[in-house]
Amino acid sequence: MERFDVAIVGGGPAGMSAGERAASHGASAVVLEQGVPRADRDFLGPDSTDAAGMLDYWVDIMDEDYREIPDEVILQELDRVDFVGPSETATLRKTGIEASYPKMGFTFHRARMDDWLRERAEDAGAEYCVGVGVKRAETTLDAEYRHTLRLADGGDIEAKYLVLADGPQRRVTLDVLDQFMSDGRSVSDHLSPPTANHIAYQEYREFPEELFEPTALKFWWGVMPGETAYPWVFPNDGTVARVGLTMPIGMDLVDVKNPDSYALLHPDDEGIPRGGEYVRRLLEYEYGDEYDVDSDFPIVENRGKSKGTETYPISSTRPIESPTKAGIAVAGGAMGTTSAFHEGGYHVAVRSGKIAGELAATDSLESYNDEWKAAIGEEILRNVSFADIVADYGPDDWDHVFSVVHNITSDDDGTELIKSKVGSGVRGAKLATQYKRVKFGYRNGGYVQLKESEYTI
Repeated sequence: MERFDVAIVGGGPAGMSAGERAASHGASAVVLEQGVPRADRDFLGPDSTDAAGMLDYWVDIMDEDYREIPDEVILQELDRVDFVGPSETATLRKTGIEASYPKMGFTFHRARMDDWLRERAEDAGAEYCVGVGVKRAETTLDAEYRHTLRLADGGDIEAKYLVLADGPQRRVTLDVLDQFMSDGRSVSDHLSPPTANHIAYQEYREFPEELFEPTALKFWWGVMPGETAYPWVFPNDGTVARVGLTMPIGMDLVDVKNPDSYALLHPDDEGIPRGGEYVRRLLEYEYGDEYDVDSDFPIVENRGKSKGTETYPISSTRPIESPTKAGIAVAGGAMGTTSAFHEGGYHVAVRSGKIAGELAATDSLESYNDEWKAAIGEEILRNVSFADIVADYGPDDWDHVFSVVHNITSDDDGTELIKSKVGSGVRGAKLATQYKRVKFGYRNGGYVQLKESEYTI
């Protein structure tokens, strides 16, 4: 039986970052990745599905030097984000947060980014095992090698420390953590994928050259129902863009208030449209007066996971703490740090994985919960607070917000704008006050929904 100082379940951004940091700090580390095939990769690897955008300050949250990211990873550099409501639009040209990256952000090739992290982990000395799934992990607290991982191929691995980084599907994480829950409680009460996740769907589409906007991310809010439900367009290379959406799992049309107010719902709908239909409707809604969706926006079938399409889960809940006294750290999407509100969270996955790997390698894992909150807590607090505020927003609410944002951020100095700035000042103040109030309610780590003290160890 092989033994390692640190065993990591999952080879995505959190898992590979944990493996790299653990190995860099002298630990023997193994990363176990079940592996999936992709049309744009010649070998098995992590799922690597994401809209894959990076804002400027997210690079610093990752604790990365942007100059070290390979050129082939970055697809487009960004100078703005467009937020489109039913009848109002707002454009942001800066995040307003100090950052080392010189532009507003960039889009990137998710599979190449994942593979770059894998190469770094292997170069540091971590062992990478792909195509080997973990059936379950068993913990014996009074042993030096506390964790035994039962592998799908019949083999076993023992480790002193265990990092769970199996993403928002949490195939291994839930069972591992449940052994430390008492009174009939389950971690699934907090992180069950059908209730704690959103589902995302995207297509790789070739755009007419005159419509392709290489430096802009575009989000539409208030055009489809559901908490934190929105479509997007992310520019790739050439004139290819990812057109996609995120929405809650298992939505029912009968629960939608005022369905006729949503531009992407039709009067004859008998249920919530599927992802592909939503994408088609978005393109028709935005460009259908002058263009034919099928001929002018063809799907690029040699991209993405399968025939130019991808479906994947995104965590849409609040994070949990880890049972570090048992030598276990949960990182990235598995712990709920990623967010459907901003379409994932590659940056927080990378950073939480780095922290977990380094602390495990240096026998300091019991400080993990404090360390990740110090590093990414402000970002999580921001996302959780905003998501709470907009949870019940309808189309009119989004138009109101974008009107306020547009008036405040516009550079025009005309008289009408000055009047609108005064008018939006009260409305803007109300929004700011609401945000501060919600954020205050989550102070001191209050956004954590399962604390380490609740585990029985």
